[in-house]
Amino acid sequence: MKISNLREMTVEELTQKLHESKEELFNLKFQQSMNRLENANKLKDVKKDIARMKTLLTERELRG
Repeated sequence: MKISNLREMTVEELTQKLHESKEELFNLKFQQSMNRLENANKLKDVKKDIARMKTLLTERELRG
């Protein structure tokens, strides 16, 4: 997900999306441990999306 798309979201939407992404990351890690993960790049992409969302939430918190 691009940062420009994330910037358009509200804090509540970002928080919800972050929660969903964390669940997705958990499921991907589980699939990887069972050797059933088809696209290993998806794991990396989800981690980066989570980092982007956390960064935006921190920016907005500091901005007030």
